[in-house]
Amino acid sequence: MCGWRAAPPILAMHLDPEDFTEPDLLELALTHSSTGHAANNERLEFLGDAVLDLVVAEDLFLHHSDLPEGELTEQKAWVVSRRTLAEAARKLGLESHAKLGRGLEKRALSRSVMANLYEAVLGAIYLDRGLEAARVFALETLAEPLGHVRAKTHDPVPKQAFQELCQKRWGVPPGYVELDARGRAHSRAFLLAAEAGGTRFPSAWGRTRKEAEHWAAYEALLVLGEEESVR
Repeated sequence: MCGWRAAPPILAMHLDPEDFTEPDLLELALTHSSTGHAANNERLEFLGDAVLDLVVAEDLFLHHSDLPEGELTEQKAWVVSRRTLAEAARKLGLESHAKLGRGLEKRALSRSVMANLYEAVLGAIYLDRGLEAARVFALETLAEPLGHVRAKTHDPVPKQAFQELCQKRWGVPPGYVELDARGRAHSRAFLLAAEAGGTRFPSAWGRTRKEAEHWAAYEALLVLGEEESVR
């Protein structure tokens, strides 16, 4: 581990082995467990996940002094969701550099795999260059979703908007039912569906129950919005 050395930040558009004091860390971050190698990116993914939570939580805290804890939590869940991280990983072109097993090489990589690659790279940057470089990388690569959240500070996030709609339409808040849970302790994923007015809406995955509820509410809003459009 190279720790907290003073060094220029790693910019996403210049992500390259030469940017690393220990280039093997980047190679490890791009080695998926499907290769069957004992040395793969799962531990770096675990670390990157924690670093990402800190960086995004700090950014939201500093930019949204008017928001309560619950809304900050939901906004963070959206910024660090599988969908958002997978999109960031695709823009970085991580799939073209990833080392994959045969089962993954011949098909498009899932959101989960792409998001894991992103988190592992972030973990590698943290180990190699410290927290400041990791912060610069995360804030640059997630600038668009963070900007969206900042611009929409006073708009209800999906879970809040869905609850308000349910209260207005049926007089009761929605419920969420867990349908499935997969993965090991540090990389769990949960499948939840929202229920309201006697209807179970399309389910959604999340890496925490809060994130799954967020996306389940989003799916429900899509359905209800389509219903409104045909009335």
